[in-house]
Amino acid sequence: MRSWSFPVGRLLGADFRLHLSFVLLLAYVWMAEALRGMEFVGRGAELAALVLLSVTAHELAHLAVARWLQLAPRAVLLFPFGGVNLIVQPGGAAGAAPSRWQREVRIAVAGPLLSLVLAAIAACLVAIAGSSLLQQPVFSASDLLRSFFWINAAVAAFNLLPAYPLDGGRILRALLSCKLPEEVASRRSVAVSQAFSMALMLAGFWSAWLLLGGVFLFIGAQLEEHNLMFQAVLDTVRLEDVMLTEFAVLSPADTLQDALTKALHTLQDDFPVVRGADMVGTISRQSITRALRSHGNGYVQSAMNRVYEVAQRHESLANVFRKITGQQLIPVVDEERLVGIVTFQNLMRSMALLAESRRLKRREEEQD
Repeated sequence: MRSWSFPVGRLLGADFRLHLSFVLLLAYVWMAEALRGMEFVGRGAELAALVLLSVTAHELAHLAVARWLQLAPRAVLLFPFGGVNLIVQPGGAAGAAPSRWQREVRIAVAGPLLSLVLAAIAACLVAIAGSSLLQQPVFSASDLLRSFFWINAAVAAFNLLPAYPLDGGRILRALLSCKLPEEVASRRSVAVSQAFSMALMLAGFWSAWLLLGGVFLFIGAQLEEHNLMFQAVLDTVRLEDVMLTEFAVLSPADTLQDALTKALHTLQDDFPVVRGADMVGTISRQSITRALRSHGNGYVQSAMNRVYEVAQRHESLANVFRKITGQQLIPVVDEERLVGIVTFQNLMRSMALLAESRRLKRREEEQD
């Protein structure tokens, strides 16, 4: 998700990133209005901000429902049509209420519903102002309220198409998964999405906007396919398969200068702090340097984090991925004995390798 995108903030526990295509669209909207005259320069920026606000609000609705369902939103990549989001499903929840497909439908419906509510509010305000929604041009900086209506109406309508990663495609996948294995349902949903994207790109002979919509949908479908593979890895791989078993530890009696020296000779960014056979805390390379700059040389116990979560070696990656939110190191224990650690860096590296291995294996099976 970091390719061709950059971070813009963090909301509802998820890191928001803006895709380059969205940046170019916002720039195009602003420039198209600015070329009409100096008086439209500022209003063109306001129109572009309305587009960004509408898409962000659409995605926040998804995340709010996800958090209400006690899922873990991690990241959102904003495209002009909406977003590709990474929401960690809890492992082993197949029999939970609501079921997984019901959760996915509820999350998917939330975005278009909020966009329609915003469009309805804008329509009422336009009517109160004595204007018309059909007055031309419908999308212009000269009437931001009418433009706000059409932006949200378009976002809602486009996202209801049954194509991944649009909300309609998520609903289609959820319904298919009721009767088909989840992996098969995902493949069919992605195939439908690719067919829709090709159809939109062919329709680009009549409208450049349809061509752009097809391109964005194709890119989003590819990202979503990787996202589904990522979730499959989370659900099926156990922590003992990816945890680090060879790692450096620190003592609470070590000085910060000694800890920094040890950190220089390892690739670890985070360290368990152990007294005898007991683990008493964690500390990061950043915390060590920050403490040295602020208070000079001291002891590790004065800068370590004493509150931390632990994981069992047989837990699924989905559970650990939820725990690692806001914590860069998870100690792995077996019968209260420290047997390994998981850091965010090694988790991402291991999961990428596992997902790629599965992708290659699936390709070989398809060729056979």
